[in-house]
Amino acid sequence: MLTDAPLTYEQKQGKTADTLVYVLSGPLTLRNMFELQAALRGAPTPTLVVFDLTGVPYMDSAGMGLVMNHYVHCQTHGSRLVVAGANSRVLDLLKVTRVDSVLPLKPTVEAAVAGA
Repeated sequence: MLTDAPLTYEQKQGKTADTLVYVLSGPLTLRNMFELQAALRGAPTPTLVVFDLTGVPYMDSAGMGLVMNHYVHCQTHGSRLVVAGANSRVLDLLKVTRVDSVLPLKPTVEAAVAGA
């Protein structure tokens, strides 16, 4: 089943020292989000954080909550969070919940970094 697959992530330095890119792969769901959540809590908050969701086929409400919680965390620390590469299924979730009106969305990581 799609939601049973593991979530993996890689933390990469952006083109500048004040940019951090999280490349996610696998479904972002309640079942598998806790390792990423712990990593986000322990990581520094740079000027720009990009979540690359190109490899995320599915996200449930808990996964969306994780993204939104980190968005608020970034806002309170004077930084920005941008979501890049979300597929149509993930975008539909963000649109139905109207999160797309709050969360900055870009088609690619390159567009996310360029728009900073």
